Amino acid sequence: MLPDLGEGLTEAEVIEWHVAPGDEVSVDQIVVTVETAKATVDLPCPYAGCVLTLHSAPGVVLGVGKPLLTIGAEEKSGSGNVLVGYGTSEAKRSGRRRVTPGRPGAAGITAGAAGPVATPAAETPSVPVSAFKVISPVVRKLARDNRINLAGVAPTGPGGVIRRGDVEAALRISGARLQIGTAGLPSADLAPALGAVRADRAGDIRIPLRGIRRAIAEKMTTSRREIPEVTTWVDVDATGLMAAKDQLKAASPTAGIGLLALFARISIAGLTKFPELNSRVDLEAQEIVQLGDINLSFAAQSPRGLVVPVVHGAGAMTTTELAAALRELTGLARDGKLTPAQMTGGTFTLNNYGVFGTDGATPIINYPEAAMLGVGRIIDRPWAHAGQVELRKVAQLGLTFDHRVCDGGTAGGFLRFVADCVENPTLLLAEL
Repeated sequence: MLPDLGEGLTEAEVIEWHVAPGDEVSVDQIVVTVETAKATVDLPCPYAGCVLTLHSAPGVVLGVGKPLLTIGAEEKSGSGNVLVGYGTSEAKRSGRRRVTPGRPGAAGITAGAAGPVATPAAETPSVPVSAFKVISPVVRKLARDNRINLAGVAPTGPGGVIRRGDVEAALRISGARLQIGTAGLPSADLAPALGAVRADRAGDIRIPLRGIRRAIAEKMTTSRREIPEVTTWVDVDATGLMAAKDQLKAASPTAGIGLLALFARISIAGLTKFPELNSRVDLEAQEIVQLGDINLSFAAQSPRGLVVPVVHGAGAMTTTELAAALRELTGLARDGKLTPAQMTGGTFTLNNYGVFGTDGATPIINYPEAAMLGVGRIIDRPWAHAGQVELRKVAQLGLTFDHRVCDGGTAGGFLRFVADCVENPTLLLAEL
């Protein structure tokens, strides 16, 4: 059965099967990849035996406890049919061997966390599964949007994995128009955020609101419904911060301290000085809870869309440690490998929407947090400096906050502190 994946999740979508009917599997072998509202998860099989039935095709959403696959017992000399699984003394078997499913005398076991359930193997139809391998959700979406049958795509990746280039090559051969692109975006890394570009306007397209899209929709709706949010902003001269970044890179090139890490460092110092913004509202208790730990959330693009990883314990980290944690989580986000635990428990969000080439925004607070700092693009602009107008590195900072946890004076004080540190990073020394 589909196991309980934790974090209050009640369902998951089958993304890709790694086995087919007739395959022999070992204990703890990964058999299927599923997608929840928070993460993509590879599920191991708790039993060894022959795969008889796959109960769901890719794209089907299953509830926790629903059947995933049926495993048939192997014939054991002198002991009858024995299914090897958790709690048995049988050693794990390795490898896969093609055997004939549904052979006479084979017992059927539906495997999952809920325990084994006997089923007649011959009475349950199998779901056909293609032999092609696709790891990236971006590749699957590209093929789906362009109606490309992956079974006919020649793979070039290791182990027969179909890559994005393989799908694009199939599109060129078929003469079809590529339905996704990156023209005009500041970085190719943003391609997973794009939707399909319609070649015509014939008919409506209905897109299921599920998985991460549904989770985002529900969370944002809750935030707008419950939080009286306000956004305030200020333009800053970031020339000093850019210089500090370059000096840190020259002094410690292996530390990898970039702008995101520096804004994280400044935000943490600001939250220490203005703890009202590191809080949440407990409606049941009618209390404002100022949180002891600073767990820094940050917005990141992934193959599944916008995700918000969390640097737990960020308030106790050095700038070098922050940079390392941000790099690790960003990499996991791009690979689609963030766990639910790595996307929950945040207390304040840092949102660098400047990577999209935008100057400002009025973002929705990441419920149940109380505030979010937004950073726009840093570009050359005329700026009054030392009594003259010069071209300086200028950016817009925006703070969106829950007006229940503080008034404008506190929010303005925080934002002004952040702006002062951006313009003169040495001010941070007084807060460390």
